[in-house]
Amino acid sequence: MDKIIVYLDDAAFARHQLAPMKNSASGSQAGTRWILVACPPRMTRHISKWVNHTARQNWRIKWADKLFAEITPELQAQGDTVTTVLAHGPLLELTQELLTQHGVARVLDARRPKFGQDMQPVTADQPAGSEARWTVPGAIVGMGAALVLAAE
Repeated sequence: MDKIIVYLDDAAFARHQLAPMKNSASGSQAGTRWILVACPPRMTRHISKWVNHTARQNWRIKWADKLFAEITPELQAQGDTVTTVLAHGPLLELTQELLTQHGVARVLDARRPKFGQDMQPVTADQPAGSEARWTVPGAIVGMGAALVLAAE
């Protein structure tokens, strides 16, 4: 049985990332075991003024359940088994924990990249992505230059 650990935070983005994996995994006769790890968005540190720890944890669980409800039926329709996990703490440690628990598995990072935010690596050999923090698309730079010239 093929095992795949998938880190996700957006169902639509994850579907596009999982499509090639589903097609290649469907050829195996033993089926695939999907281990879906939900990575909820970070809350600001000032949220504690309005929401207590229990309410934050409940929100994280509801958020993850909604995400899993969108992705899980597609994977189970092929006869594969799905295990769901809610991320807590550093993702690198969670990956090691899941690998020791489930044995050898492929790891797929299907989280949507966010502009200006560094994402935690999920494996030791994955780059941290700090160089992408200050990149700006050329069209935005061009429009900014045109606006500066037009203002003068």
